[in-house]
Order: sequence, then C-alpha cells, then structure tokens
Amino acid sequence: MTALESDALGLYISIPFCRSKCTYCNFASGVYPASEHARYVNRLIEDLAAAGEWAGRMGVKLPRHVDTVYLGGGTPSLLAPELLARLFAAMRAEFDLNPDAEITVECAPGQLADEALAALVAAGVNRVSLGVQSFIDREAAVSGRLHSRAVALADIQRLRAEGIANLNVDLIAGLAGQSFVSWQESLAVLIDSGVLHASVYMLEVDEDSRLGREMLAGGSRYHAELVPTDDTIAQMYSTAIEKLGKAGLEQYEISNFCRRGYESRHNLRYWQRRPYLGLGLDASSMLRAADIAGHGSVLRSTTTDDLAGSEPVETAWLSVEQQHEEAWFLGLRLNAGVEVAALQREFGSAMAAPALEVVSRLVETGLLDFDGQTVRLTPRGRLLSNDVFQEFLGLASEAEPNRRSPPGA
Repeated sequence: MTALESDALGLYISIPFCRSKCTYCNFASGVYPASEHARYVNRLIEDLAAAGEWAGRMGVKLPRHVDTVYLGGGTPSLLAPELLARLFAAMRAEFDLNPDAEITVECAPGQLADEALAALVAAGVNRVSLGVQSFIDREAAVSGRLHSRAVALADIQRLRAEGIANLNVDLIAGLAGQSFVSWQESLAVLIDSGVLHASVYMLEVDEDSRLGREMLAGGSRYHAELVPTDDTIAQMYSTAIEKLGKAGLEQYEISNFCRRGYESRHNLRYWQRRPYLGLGLDASSMLRAADIAGHGSVLRSTTTDDLAGSEPVETAWLSVEQQHEEAWFLGLRLNAGVEVAALQREFGSAMAAPALEVVSRLVETGLLDFDGQTVRLTPRGRLLSNDVFQEFLGLASEAEPNRRSPPGA
C-alpha cells in the first residue's frame, strides 16, 4: 500500500499531566491538580465525537478503522482508572479498533498504580513505553525523575505479569552528571531487562526547558555544568547503536531500536506519512484527501495550547512540493531510507531532480549513502541529521510550480 492509497487511521491522544516536571523537558505538559483530569478527559471525549464532523468540514473523510492508538504525555497512567475506561470506551464508540491494533500508553516508572494497570489491561493496551531515561539513580534524580533502577525493573516485571510484554524503554544520552561509563551501565541494564524495544535520544538544549535555559545562561541550579560535551554525547549515541545491535535490538530509525518485528507501528505512521488524528494539548494530525487530479492532498493541524480544549488552531494544506520535502526528511529518519523510484512515481522526476542534486552533494561529504536506488543516512549523517534534513527544506522553490488546492477549495 502506498502513502496515497486508503489507509487505516492512527489515533494520538495527548495526556499532559505529570507528577513533576523533568529539568530537560520542553513538552506541553505540567503538574496540574487532579481536579483538572476529569474536565480534560470530558473535552477529549467531546472532541472524539466531533472529529468526523470537523474533518468533513475540512474536506477530509476520516477513516473509521483504527490500527494504532498512542496515549502520550505527560504521564497518561496518572489518570484515574474510571477516566481511562471512559476514554477508551469513547474511542471504541467513535472508531472501529482493529482486533490486532497496537495500543500504546506512556508510563513513568513508579507512577503506575495497580488499579491503573488493571484499567489499561481491561482497555486492551498491549504496548507500554516506559520513560526511564537513566538506570543510574543519581542521574535520574538530578533530572527530576522520581524512580530508581529497582522501581523501573520492578515495573517491567509487573507489566509482563499482566500480559503486556511489548515494552519500550527510553534512555537519554547527555543527562547532567552522566559519564561514558555510567551510560554503558544503563545500556547494559536495558539489555539485561530483555525489553523488545528501546528509544535512545541525544539531549537537546532547548530554551523552553529549565535545563536548556540554564545552560544558555551559564547557571548551575539544575547542574547544567555537569552536562556532557557534544562529542561525548555523540560517542554515547554511537556506542548505543553498537551495543544494542549486538544484543539483537537493531536500529530501524534514528532514535529507535527493536527486536525483529517489534517496530513501533504507530510511530512508523509519522515517518511513512500515513494518516493520524491527534487530540488534546499540542497534538497534531496528518490527514489525506484525494483531489480532482487524484493526487493526495495533505492536511496538517495542531491543537490549542490551552488545557481547556483541543480545537485545532493551526491548520494548513501542504502543497505537493511541501509533501515532497517531507517525504525526504521523514523517510531519511528510517534506516530503510528513501526509495528514489517511489518518490519519482509519486511526485514526478522533475520535482525530484533538485533533491537528487542535494543527495549527490551530501554523498560527497559523507552524510548520505546512495546505491542508485535507495538513499540512506550514514553513521555520521545520523549524528548530524538535523543538518541533513535542513538541506531538503526549500526544495519547493527550486522545483517547477505545481501547487494544488485542497478538496472543495
């Protein structure tokens, strides 16, 4: 099935509630009183019911069949069991969840009560992503995490005992106080845990996080002076690729590793440009509609930053040229790379020509590999991926104009 053919839908639900805010976090999440939880879930249920009507007004027929669901945050497992049950019941009332749908919920170690776990199992959750970030207790504490290694490993066992074996563990390379030795220890613990999936992120300095603001200002409250150098972080990342691969957790995307067959089906939607509906605080959507010429029109929207609601506040139809750019920088995230012939079929050889010139230049600099059929990031290219992706932005201005209006426009 190509990106332009009909497809089942993915659902992303943002649950922005945290027990504490991590020093490095720049997500739209925070510490809110429990009294806000019910009001927020009520609004999510309303938006689920209204999603089809909204999509129709935008000229999009929303697929009813759903094959991936992802509750992210924040810490969705902080919701009371009855709120979790109501939310999943509302999803099933508005959409047909495939029997084999991948249903993922993000959880923070030590913040998954027995009652919440039982509610997740009853709701059909079959995949959990644990935000461990570090198995070294002092590193976790300095970063604002509220768990220890023992608690994280105990939660892995609890989840398995309840029948949820498809587990992901997040780690961050570059936390304050982290050393190359302690990083290798975290990797070893992750491998020994036997989880089927791992996500490894390099710390990014972002002025929207407390740690990022401190690093830019030269402060010390959040131990910014203990953040490893960029070269050390790069070495940590490269070591993760090597050690996880040897342990059977093969890299399939810049930050993601898994045992064969356990890729995150939901996250693959993003990189493969397949449709998803996002609801809740700061969630985004990508929906498709066929225009009169048969080319796929793509609608992207982002929800409000107001906790009171999730009506889309930014909505835009992507031009064909913009879709082409996305096909490159999203596709290159995957180790499978970008198949040039497929993009030429979808967008035309004339539109692909400027991108292939970029490819030739980046092959010469050692950032891309091209075997004549498929373009992939090199190991060095993965370390400098943001720089690579930037090269594929602005291609629309170089290609022959070929803009289309959305359906009904």
